[in-house]
Amino acid sequence: MKIIRTQVAMHHNRQRVLLIFDYDPVLVGKIKELPDRRWSKTLNCWHIPFRNDYLVFLNDRFNNEITFLPSEDMNNEYSPVQKENSKAQLESLKEPENISKKMSIEIPKEFEETLKLKRYSDNTIRSYKSHFIQFLQYYSHRDPKTITEKEIREYLLYLVNKKKVSNSYQNQAINSIKFYYEKVLGRQTSTYYLQRPKKEKKLPVVLSEEEVVKILRQITNLKHKCIIYLIYSAGLRLSEVINLKISDIDSSRKVITIKGAKGKKDRISLLSDRVLTLLREYYKQYNPKEWLFEGQKGGKYSPKSVQNILKKALNNSKINKNATVHTLRHSFATHLLERGTDLRYIQELLGHNSSKTTEIYTHVTKKGLDKIVSPLDNLNIREK
Repeated sequence: MKIIRTQVAMHHNRQRVLLIFDYDPVLVGKIKELPDRRWSKTLNCWHIPFRNDYLVFLNDRFNNEITFLPSEDMNNEYSPVQKENSKAQLESLKEPENISKKMSIEIPKEFEETLKLKRYSDNTIRSYKSHFIQFLQYYSHRDPKTITEKEIREYLLYLVNKKKVSNSYQNQAINSIKFYYEKVLGRQTSTYYLQRPKKEKKLPVVLSEEEVVKILRQITNLKHKCIIYLIYSAGLRLSEVINLKISDIDSSRKVITIKGAKGKKDRISLLSDRVLTLLREYYKQYNPKEWLFEGQKGGKYSPKSVQNILKKALNNSKINKNATVHTLRHSFATHLLERGTDLRYIQELLGHNSSKTTEIYTHVTKKGLDKIVSPLDNLNIREK
């Protein structure tokens, strides 16, 4: 499945890669993690530097689901790269391995092997590899074993000061570097320390109960309805709902078993009576074999398909919020809190290790606010 197209063009005498795709908040989130990304109002697309390390990251980040296009005529903001110059370059950039060999950059075999032995998720492995290869690119003529702590700090300062990366991106870079030197090479943490950026305290986007109703009413397909209803009713992550098996639904105890969730933990959550009724109807109609929700050709349902279901429902309901599938999980927790559920139970249902993680919902709930009157409303102001 091709999810993104790229095209090379000139901008202020520098080559840039245009990222062309249908709007998707998940893709946009991934692109925002790239340093030195830019948005073009004229072309209505994102663009990044045409450099090997960026393209390695791009291919890795998007699971190699990228189509490279030859340059075409464009408007005044960009002038096209000559086709004869760019075609060969683009052909060599289709596989990250080609770039690594060309630049004589190779991730140590034990790096990926250790990640796999420690049972890191596929997403984490891809993220660590792409961040570490950018680090190796920065010191392209050095043996990584000889790079000092001072030089590592210089690289991180380069990301922060020059590339203006986000806190999240900086943390991911630190994690990949620390993994190599501590877990692969076995260096002591006490002799290898990196300062973490100050954690951003962002409040989650939460839908009101009325907005959730509007969204749910837009979904008519039975399978789609079961998926979205299940996510909201049990506070599931996207990865958790697509990994559910038929045997994970316990209709007698009215619980759902979520196996191997974030942090390799199992937990149980609520099985709504309304969802159970829908699931029984769904099972008769679709007769899934292994996974609770399967694609047309079998196997697990696609995460992209789930995102598209919600995106369409949001558009049809005309709700002007930057909501994602994960927003339903945030809304589940907030609505439980507003209806008087103890925070400790919500923590268990969400699978949070620490109550501090769950406490963020106390900052977005409207519970108690309706009893507080704004001081402006108590002022005797005479309108002229």
